[in-house]
Amino acid sequence: MPKRSSYHNPYESLLERLAHTNMPREQFMESLQHCRGFGCGDEELRLLHIMGAPLVCEGDCVALTTRTTPIAEQRFCFVDVETNGSDPSRSQVIEIGAVLYENGAIIDRFESFVFCSQIPESITELTGIALDDVVNAPTLAVVMEQFRDFLGTALFVAHNVEFDYGFLNAMLMRCNLGWLCNRKLCTIRLARKTIPATHYNLGALNAQLGIGAPVLHRAYADALTALKIFEHALAAIPPNVRTAEELIAFSLGSFSAKI
Repeated sequence: MPKRSSYHNPYESLLERLAHTNMPREQFMESLQHCRGFGCGDEELRLLHIMGAPLVCEGDCVALTTRTTPIAEQRFCFVDVETNGSDPSRSQVIEIGAVLYENGAIIDRFESFVFCSQIPESITELTGIALDDVVNAPTLAVVMEQFRDFLGTALFVAHNVEFDYGFLNAMLMRCNLGWLCNRKLCTIRLARKTIPATHYNLGALNAQLGIGAPVLHRAYADALTALKIFEHALAAIPPNVRTAEELIAFSLGSFSAKI
């Protein structure tokens, strides 16, 4: 796949349109031509699927599977990353933790350090991750390819999802592996809609809900904590929020029974 100078996903607006309505295949393929993507026609459709877009062709229409998949049957991937800085153009991921969750159970897990040449002391103090931990770790390109395979087309979930999603999108692009096109859900936004609390950061909700995570600011532990928050939130969502896409809309405050 060719490299891009920007981390902006040219498919984002098209996928957002599909979140609200199916599109005639001809119209969808025409729209792809304006996305500045990697290929054309069916090849670009295939690449979109590889990059995580949960697309399906239904007759003469293209649709997102999240629009019809019941929440209980949706595959979710709870993700957390630790990084050696806050700017993805200058920093990198140093640890990824993730769990795949479906039908109320964890079905797989992913956890890896990532090789890097420097970790600021402030990051080590926050996370406990030092250079000695990553010196023999796989390279960023290797870990990102493994993570992309693990994630598949699952719904990407994180606490403050824009940070984790944006950082991983930047890492994929840096490694020439394309954009991140999975649908995404933020457990902070979902918790604000369903859980009365004074503070919604991971540590505060961990304590309030009695989750009991022993470690904070480590990727796999934080991914598990986000999953537990998600389970608490699911118990309080309105009964007319039934599909994965409706859950996303509900978390964003834009849910309509006609979605």
